[in-house]
Amino acid sequence: MDRVEQHAIHDGNQEVWKHLSSTLGCEMKFGIFLPKSALAGKKCPVLYWLSGLTCNEQNFITKAGAQRYAAEHSVILVAPDTSPRGGNVADDEAYDLGKGAGFYVNATQQPWANHYRMYDYVVDELPRLVEDGFPASDARSISGHSMGGHGALMIALRNPGRYRSVSAFSPIVAPSEAQWGEKAFSTYIGDNRELWKQYDTVELVKLGAERIPLLIDQGEADEYLLTQLKPQLLKVACASSGHPLQLHMRAGYDHSYYFVASFIGEHIAYHARNLQ
Repeated sequence: MDRVEQHAIHDGNQEVWKHLSSTLGCEMKFGIFLPKSALAGKKCPVLYWLSGLTCNEQNFITKAGAQRYAAEHSVILVAPDTSPRGGNVADDEAYDLGKGAGFYVNATQQPWANHYRMYDYVVDELPRLVEDGFPASDARSISGHSMGGHGALMIALRNPGRYRSVSAFSPIVAPSEAQWGEKAFSTYIGDNRELWKQYDTVELVKLGAERIPLLIDQGEADEYLLTQLKPQLLKVACASSGHPLQLHMRAGYDHSYYFVASFIGEHIAYHARNLQ
């Protein structure tokens, strides 16, 4: 790995590292905030953050203001890119497909299958890099926004015991029933909707394999609330299966990072309690 950025913030370091990913077959970047205690060599727990459509490793680390709260709780923050990158990586002109829109799945359809394996990257390769290369413990939590909220919830539900806690802002909870998800899944995975269920939070809750509590914040003024996000579908699924859910509907808030920045402190405190 090579460090390409380093900035002092709240007595810690915000860094960006690049590496050649064996999973994705391309060079990748991720942001990592190291609190003061980590810089002193103490192993700290890690909160993984997954960003949404069109984002890369920069959006969360520059817009959310999360470092202040991570420093307070001695939590490492890791924010990967949202897709593979590079000249040889398949892409699409649309903002909701291709680069910046990996949807945290393992693609099986060509030409996407050669590189688009973001599920394996987030679950396996990235934690190995972080835990081998930094003073990070194996205590992990995961969170995200929009497409990244989908990724965080889905990954936590598919990996029982791997994460201490999970949360999301404005997540796509039922991608099989949303235009963004239908487009991505049919392109990356194919038209067999049964295969989509392994990447769909609502469907995973119905299966009930993992009972990890879900913490979700959703803005009531979100322009995508009724068409793409559909939190009511998750609310019904959790009620039917008895899955623990905290769904906070926030009046006046939209889909932006202004919303994330308003409540990220509460989420990091929630994860810190579970990570200790």
